[in-house]
Amino acid sequence: MNFSKRLRHIELIVLLGAVTAFAPVSIDMYLPALPVLGDEYGASPGHVQLSVATFFLGLAIGQGFYGPLSDRFGRTRPLFAGLTLFVLSSIACALAPSINFLIAVRFFQALGACSGQVIARAVVRDLFEPREAVQVFSLLVLVMGVSPVLAPLLGGEIMQWYPWRTIFWVIAALGVAGLIGTLVRLRETHRNPHRKLAIGNVIRTYGELLRNRVFLGYVLTGGMAMAGMFAYIVGSPYVFIEYFHVTTARFGFFFGVNALGLVLAAQLNARLVRRFTSDEIIGKVLMIQVGSGVLLFAGVWTGVLQLYGVAVFLFIYVSSVGCLFPNITAMAMAPHGARAGSASAMIGVVQFTLAATSASLIGAVNSGAAMPVATLIGICGVSAAILYRGMVATAGNSSPA
Repeated sequence: MNFSKRLRHIELIVLLGAVTAFAPVSIDMYLPALPVLGDEYGASPGHVQLSVATFFLGLAIGQGFYGPLSDRFGRTRPLFAGLTLFVLSSIACALAPSINFLIAVRFFQALGACSGQVIARAVVRDLFEPREAVQVFSLLVLVMGVSPVLAPLLGGEIMQWYPWRTIFWVIAALGVAGLIGTLVRLRETHRNPHRKLAIGNVIRTYGELLRNRVFLGYVLTGGMAMAGMFAYIVGSPYVFIEYFHVTTARFGFFFGVNALGLVLAAQLNARLVRRFTSDEIIGKVLMIQVGSGVLLFAGVWTGVLQLYGVAVFLFIYVSSVGCLFPNITAMAMAPHGARAGSASAMIGVVQFTLAATSASLIGAVNSGAAMPVATLIGICGVSAAILYRGMVATAGNSSPA
């Protein structure tokens, strides 16, 4: 690969990683402002947290629309529309006169933000063969992995010096930068868009994808693994701060180390895929997830594991997701080039629904104990392995990736 092509390759990965990261940034950067919102609007914590719930709802619903739109109109136009909606909604959040208005526009902010997640996956499928796509997805994890570490820190710093509305102005500015970047540097990658966009065709396409045993097996396997990671994300403050009485500063250290593990595992995967097939990697990683999840559950249940023991098994589980996801995504989308947008959307809808359900369960328990998190991670790890074995491995799937 010559220098100019390599530079273009890096530029594309950074751009796709940036637009994919808008959704997590919009969640993570905003979290430090939740207590202040309640004070300003005179709203209860539960009422304020609806602004987080509606964002999750928008992410789950929105992804189902961008897939068919990108298959019909190409990748760039739906992405431009989605990012424009994201910018306008972020500005509306910054100007929100009431908590109910904020709750409503957060839904539309999510509808815009999820365009990047769906279309980035489709663009990678358009441009790269399965084995190379795994490496690209691994690099996207590197770009995205920075957001859960930096976004809460940036949001906290903004809150130290400026009103909470500044957070949304910053998010809007990031959206404008992403919009300009896609307008100037992203070329259309879908060469054969469908001529008609009919609701019957959309339903038929989604139905065919859901009836595809191997595709659904990959998606559900990844969804259960993601559900375990969301159980960790939502439950880790309870585990570290309330159960083990870790200071908020030390909690940031543990959270950051796990995010680093996720990123490093994704980069390790980019090297592993040169020597092993994606299915070989998936099988081994799922064994690691099952082992870490079961041992975490057993250790917490018996009381053998204390702070650092729990931290080690959480690190192993979270890091393994960084190695698993690039392979799962590439293998699920590999046979579906003509409908890559719809396949990408289905991946997002199914996996995010499972992940959001997991997060809701942990939030509902809110017990300040480690057992609910350990239990759910153990269940998710075992379920992912069973789904993969029952729906993918036994189907005799073979791929050059």
